[in-house]
Parts: sequence; structure tokens; C-alpha cells
Amino acid sequence: MEIKRKARIDNKTLEDLEFPSVLKQVAEFCVTEPGREKVFTITPFRNFDEIAPELQRVKEFTASFEGDNHIPNHGFEPIFRELRMLDIENSTLEVSGFRKILSISETTRILLKFFKKYEEFYVHLNSFSEEVNYTSIFSEEINKRVDKYGEIKDEASTELGAIRRRLNVVKGKINSSFTKALSQYSQNDYLDEIRESVVENRRVLAVKAMHRKKVRGAVLGSSKTGSIVYIEPQETLDYANELSNLIYEEDEEIKRILKAMTEFVRPHASLLASYQEYLITMDVLYAKARYALKINGVLPILVSEKKISLLKAYHPLLLVSNNKRKEKTFPQHIELLPEKRIIVISGPNAGGKSITLKTVGLLQVMLQSGLLISAEPQSEMCFFKRVLTDIGDNQSIENHLSTYSYRLKKMNQFLKKCDKKTLFLIDEFGTGSDPELGGALAETFLEVFYEREAFGIITTHYTNLKLLANELPHAINANMQFDNKSLEPLYQLHLGEAGSSYTFEVAQKNGIPYSLINKAKKKIERGKVRFDKTIANLQKERSNLRKTSESLKTEEQKARIESKQLEEINARVQEKLESYQELFDANQKLISLGKKVDVLSEKYFNNKQKKQLIDELMRLVMIENSKRKKLAPKVKKAVKAKEKKVIQEVEKKVEVIRERKKEEKEKAKKLPPPKPKVILKIGDRVRMIDGRAIGTIDTIEKNKAIVNYGMFTTNVSLEELEKV
Repeated sequence: MEIKRKARIDNKTLEDLEFPSVLKQVAEFCVTEPGREKVFTITPFRNFDEIAPELQRVKEFTASFEGDNHIPNHGFEPIFRELRMLDIENSTLEVSGFRKILSISETTRILLKFFKKYEEFYVHLNSFSEEVNYTSIFSEEINKRVDKYGEIKDEASTELGAIRRRLNVVKGKINSSFTKALSQYSQNDYLDEIRESVVENRRVLAVKAMHRKKVRGAVLGSSKTGSIVYIEPQETLDYANELSNLIYEEDEEIKRILKAMTEFVRPHASLLASYQEYLITMDVLYAKARYALKINGVLPILVSEKKISLLKAYHPLLLVSNNKRKEKTFPQHIELLPEKRIIVISGPNAGGKSITLKTVGLLQVMLQSGLLISAEPQSEMCFFKRVLTDIGDNQSIENHLSTYSYRLKKMNQFLKKCDKKTLFLIDEFGTGSDPELGGALAETFLEVFYEREAFGIITTHYTNLKLLANELPHAINANMQFDNKSLEPLYQLHLGEAGSSYTFEVAQKNGIPYSLINKAKKKIERGKVRFDKTIANLQKERSNLRKTSESLKTEEQKARIESKQLEEINARVQEKLESYQELFDANQKLISLGKKVDVLSEKYFNNKQKKQLIDELMRLVMIENSKRKKLAPKVKKAVKAKEKKVIQEVEKKVEVIRERKKEEKEKAKKLPPPKPKVILKIGDRVRMIDGRAIGTIDTIEKNKAIVNYGMFTTNVSLEELEKV
């Protein structure tokens, strides 16, 4: 196996991202103790070539749960003790140890054979399995000498077979002589009701105490009351020594066989160790695959360029926890691209900033550790050499460091390590000190990270960091959306716009007196209040626009569906009308023909020149026959039925259209007359329709106005404005 290089991600970073908690959940799916122990040693690798095959193996294992070709059981009993014994010269393994070796060898053989057979489904698992140097010598050697119950076979050696045959003969003689003595003393009424028992693995007679001297043999014990004496009859004692000698010889021969088997296995101890390591790895892969099913884990698209595009990404620990409580988990869409490589997330507390930041970090280290991630399969991810984090209250009591001192120490480490192959994640950037001074220092740090082309996400409340993110070409602001009415978090990340802290709004919602809130506003700079309020207003406007846009899209979709339905109805009506027109034309022809026949009939009765009239009638018939073929009676009946059906359907459709038009006219009568449009002019105070922010019109040109909101101006269509 090749040596894999670990990514430069320290344990503190993994703890910040709660990676050990993920490993704990993964370990629960292992079926062996060595597998569980190995899961807790998992750490991220930093190169695509090192971990990509592992990810493919986990993906194949995960797919096996849903397919027909299920991977065979990989469970085994560990042989660590046996391997240590093999390292000791002249040591001998027990029969149970050989049973475990046989189990590991056979389990390995079954798995290797399975992956070879279904190579087209398990390409990467088979490739990994082919690295195992398997041999059947262990199975053959052990099966030759040990039976399925873990006993040494008679055929294990010629000597053992002979000893056991002699043992059987002696045991037969003992049983025969004991049966004879039992019958004899039973007839003499020397025995108790139970007649016989077993003491020290020997059959004994249960003799009444009063007759003990009448029974020849060795006394081996008595009952608690003393009423029964257990005697091995003299008849069996004659064979006892021979039996003991044979049992001793059997034990010695078994030891010799086990010694020989141990010496056979000892040179191949490393091979056995590789089988065990292979099965431990299979157990870890199994656990990773089961965990992937639990979190709906997928293998994203792996890219060589530095890029993260997470679609519907879930924090796995939060997802598992919420699923247990049957609560909803909100997914996030997050992108870090070369042109937008740093995201500054702002907004109120408890809005989901920290969990969003942790989601990115945790999914990144999971991927680099060979775990599938909880996101859409169309997501794209790369590999980072380093992942640096500063999350949570890191006050160090042991080293007598305050939170801010600790964070400064962390930033110093960041400055030493940060480069273009680094992903950094900082929660509440710049806090722990004076807002002005801490914010200025944080701004400087962010500029350095930016210059070094590092990728990262930070969360903050500092205005100067929001402004910096807006100024830097390859950085972007983001905010966690809030319901501007209920002031409840929506747990949705919105890129491209800084977030308001909603400090005063949340305070008011929580019952803080309005007078105190106003007093607090007066204590801070007016510009900061206006800036935060402007951001809040923009978020409210965007929320309203989003709702309006969604409403318009819904109406548009509804109108499109209705339009399509009307088109289909019109097409059917048109088809019926054409059929009706054809029927009408045919009827007109029949009427015309009937009139001609009627005229000829009048002439026939009123005119004496019958022959001439008959000839004229025949000509008329011949002309009609030349125009159309004569229809069979069945066809005529079908045509008439179709004509009748067409007329009925047309009448129904026409009636529906009439009713609809009638309803539309009634609705039009009830609608109020449109309000006269106010003509807007320069200097008017206006706001956007359905909006709240009020501004003043600076200029008007071509149905568009430039509206001044104080902190900024914007170009808006006159149709979207209303006078205040």
C-alpha cells in the first residue's frame, strides 16, 4: 500500500468543525471493533489522486445496498493476539486461534472472488482487492486437521488416529463392565433410587451407605446427607489407568500437531496481517457507505481548479439531529470561485451565519477524508492543502489568554500559513476588542488574505468589513435572510448584498422600551444608524420584490396554462366547426338535388312527354353518381351518427364560450374605474410600489427617474414609482 500524505489540517480545526462527531456517527455502523477504532483515526488527505479512489470505493459500496449484487459479509474475529504469538519463537497457537485464522482467510477469499465476478459493477473495489496477495494454504492446512466444531480431526496424524481407536476400545470395555456391575448390585438392592452418577468425569455407583462395604471399588465421594456413597466399581478400575495413559498420549499428540501447524503458519504471519487489514478497511468502507445513506451523501464533481459550488448543501450533524426530531433542515447554496473567492456574511445573530460557515468547512474535510457529502451530485468541489478555522469562543484558561489574545495568536498563525491553496473560515471576525480598533485590524488581516489569493468565508457585524468586501473585485458580501415583518430568520444565504444586524428592531421585538432604543441610537454615530437602516430597507425592498416576482411568475404560469387550454379548446371548436360546415354543405347539396327532383316530379305528372322527363331524371342521377360513390347502408348510418355528434359538441362549446364571455362582461362592470395616473416631476417625494423606502426625484429622462435615497441613488422606471 502506498503512503498517503495528510493535509495540513490540525486537530483544533477538526474540532471546530465538529469532525470527530461525524466520525462517531460513522463508527456506529462498523461491525468489528478494529473497524471502529480505525474510523477514529481518519483524517483528511490533501491531494485528489490520493483520496479520489477511496471516494469511488465508498460510492460503489453505497450503490451495492440498492442493487441485486449485495457485497458478502465482511465480519471477522480479530487475530491480533495470534499475530503477537507468532512473533514469539517456539510459541504454539490454540485450536481457537486457527479457527479465527481460517475465518479471516475464507472471508477474504469470498470477497475477492465476489469483486472479481462483478468487476463491471465494482471497478474500484475490485482494483483495491487485487492488491491483496491471497493464498489458500491456510484454509487447506487448517481444514485438513480441524473440523467445523473446532476439534482436531482423527486424520490430523496417523498416531492420533491410532490412539483414539484404542481409546474407543477401552471406553467400550469400561462401559460394558460398569453396566455389568450396575446390574449385579441393583439386583442385590445395594443401590439408591438414582442408581448411578458422575464424579470427576467418571461413572460411579450410587451405593446406600449401609452397603458400602459390600461393593468392591474406589470411594470417590458421598452425598451431603451421607446416605449415599459414590463408588467406582473394581471392574472399571482395572481399565482406568489404561484410559488415563491414552488420554495423556492424545493430549501430547494434539500439542505436537498444533505445534507443527503453528510452525507452518509462522513464516506467513505478514500475509495474515494483510488479510486482517483488508477486512478492517472493508468494515470502514461499509460504515462510510451506511453513513452516506443516512445523510443522503453523494460524490460531487471533483475539479482540479480551486472552486466550491455546493448545491442544496446540508450540515450533516444538523440534518441527522433534525431528522430524529422530525424537524426541517434548510439547505444552502454556496459558491467560492476564483472571481469571488472570499465571502463576507453579515446579518443578525441566530440567523444561520455560523452554521453556514461550518457546513462548508465540514463538508470540505469530510470529502478530503473519503466521506460522501450531504449535497446535490451536481455540486463541484476541489481539494485544499490547508483548512484554517477560528470559530467560537476560544478563551484559553490554561495559557491565561483572553478571547481576543487567543484570536490574535490564531491570526498570526493564519498569516504564516495562508496561501492560494488555503481555505480559511473565521466566525465573528474581529470581535473581542474595541469595535473601532478590532475592526481596523480585522480589515488589515482580510486584505492580506485577499492579496495571497486564499479562499475563505468570514462572518461579521463590522461595517468596515462589509464595505471592504464591496470594494475588493474578488470578494463578495452575503447575508442570511430575515423576515422583515416577523423578524424571524429564514436560514437562506443571499449572495451579493450585506446584511443588517437588525439590532434595534430585534430589541424592540423583545420588549425593550422604545425610549431606551432611541436613547441608544443617539449614542452612536448617525452614519452607522443610517447605513444599517439603509441595508435593512434594501433587504425589505428585495424581500418585497422577490415576493412580487414570485407572485408574477405564478400568475404568468397560470395565464400560460389557461392560454394553452383555450388554444386547445379553440382548436377543437375549429375542428368541429369545419366538420359542421362540411355537413352543412352536404345538406345544401341534398336540398338542391331534392328541388331538382321535385321539379321533375311536377313535370312528370303535368306533362304527357313521360319519356323525355325520365331521360332527364336519369341524366341527373348519373351526374350525381359521377360526383360521389354510392355509400353502403352501414357507412351511411355511421356518417349520420357522426354528423349528429358533431352538431351536439359544437352547440356545447358555443354555449360554454357564450357563458364565459357573459361572466367576463359582468366582472368588467364590477371593477372600479382606473385611478388617474399622477404625473411625477423633479423634487417629488416618491417610493417604489409595494416598497417603503422614500426618496426624492433628482432628474427625469425617457420615462425613468433618478431617485435619491440619501446614502445612494438609483435609476427607476416611472411606472414603478408612486408619489408619497
